[in-house]
Amino acid sequence: MTRYSVEPDVPEKTSKSRGSHLRVHFKHCREIAHFTKGMNVQKCLKVLDDVLAFKSVVPFVKYTGGIGRKAQAKQIKAPGSIGRWPVKATAVYKNMVKNAIANAEAKGLDPETLYISHAQVNRAPAGRRRTYRAHGRIGKYASQPAHIEIILKEKEEPVQKMDDDDRVPISKKEAARRRFVKVGE
Repeated sequence: MTRYSVEPDVPEKTSKSRGSHLRVHFKHCREIAHFTKGMNVQKCLKVLDDVLAFKSVVPFVKYTGGIGRKAQAKQIKAPGSIGRWPVKATAVYKNMVKNAIANAEAKGLDPETLYISHAQVNRAPAGRRRTYRAHGRIGKYASQPAHIEIILKEKEEPVQKMDDDDRVPISKKEAARRRFVKVGE
């Protein structure tokens, strides 16, 4: 069994999915995970389908060098209207979310109440190849694969607020008097 970077408090109400050394760009996967973290899984799958169909864009927040602005990025209020449609990484991430949902169903969890509580992407060791340069030199030609882990959690019912009817209000002075501890008596 593999180790995850976080362990859930109640493992019975969570499901996990993990992929190692995936041949998709690390930076693309990181932006997708950042975008979908906290989302309901049904909404997440719909958004990922829209990205694959070029109807929606993934906002790029951290790795923004050389990325142009998109009108679709304005619709989701991306900072600087910067976004892209990382098709290959989106397809891999979508399959991982589906796998986590299947794991949840196997545990008996309700897929309608699941949300992505943890999504993390780490760099994997680079796949090294070489390319031939001018004047007989050789340059590096490395891929940037990724490790991805996703944890889904069931939404918990909100706690009901206590009724204030049966409480007797006390003054600040009385509260201070009750906190005071008498010593030596």
